[in-house]
Amino acid sequence: MNYTQNELMIAAAARELQGARVAFVGVGLPNIVCNLAQRSHAPHLELVYEAGVFGAHPARLPLSIGDPTIVTGASAVCSMSDLFQLYLQRGLIDVGFLGAAQIDRFGNVNTTVIGSYENPKVRLPGSGGAAEIAVMCERIFIITRLSKRAFPERVDFITSPGHLEGGTSREKLRVRGRGPEAVITDLCILRFDETTKEMLVASLHPNVTADQVRENIAWDVRFAQPLSETPPPTEEEIRLIREELDPQGLYSR
Repeated sequence: MNYTQNELMIAAAARELQGARVAFVGVGLPNIVCNLAQRSHAPHLELVYEAGVFGAHPARLPLSIGDPTIVTGASAVCSMSDLFQLYLQRGLIDVGFLGAAQIDRFGNVNTTVIGSYENPKVRLPGSGGAAEIAVMCERIFIITRLSKRAFPERVDFITSPGHLEGGTSREKLRVRGRGPEAVITDLCILRFDETTKEMLVASLHPNVTADQVRENIAWDVRFAQPLSETPPPTEEEIRLIREELDPQGLYSR
C-alpha cells in the first residue's frame, strides 16, 4: 500500500489515543490526528478546543480553533476563560495533544522563539494555551517532524514544560499532569525512560534506519531494546485522511 511518511505519522499518532476519554486539541497536526482518532480508534473521544468548545464532533476537519465547525455536536460552548478554569484546571481533560517547533531530550517544548528571547532569529506564535495544557492534562502527546533543528539537546525557550531537567524535576513543581508520554514523528516514535525521563527511540517506521534517526537528532539518542517497528497505516486510515480529513494534502503529503 502506498502512503507518505506524514500519513504514517498521523495514523500512528491517532492510535495513541485508543481508550482516551477527553483530548485537548492543539492546532496543525494535532488537529488532524485527533479527528482521525475520533473517526477510527476512539469513536467516543471528546475533543476540546481552546476557543471554548468542549466535546466537539466536527463535521469536517477544522481549519483552525476558531472554525465554526468545531461546535458541531459539542457538549458545551463557553468562553475561553470558562473552558480553562472549569474544565482544564479542574482536571476534567485527560489528554493533551500538542505540536512543537523545538523539543529537547526531556520533552520540553518551544513555540516562542528560535535564538535568544531578546534578539530572536525567528519569533514563533507563543504558547496560546499549550503551557497550561502541558501541566494540567494527565497525559501529553506531541507530534512533530524529525530534524536536528526541531530536536536540539536543549530548547531555546521552554514554552511548555515537559520533564524539565529529567528525573524528579517535574514532580517538584507539584503539577497535576505526568508530562509527555510519547513524541510521534515522521521517522519514529520516541518515549521517555521511566527513571531519567530522557527521550528514547521506541519504534522505527518501516524502511527507516537507526542511522537516519541519529542524523536528525542533536544529541546521542538511545534506542529501546527490543526496538519495535511501527505498523503501517491501514486502508481505512488512509481513506479517512485522503477523502474526509485532508483531501488537499495540507498535512499529509
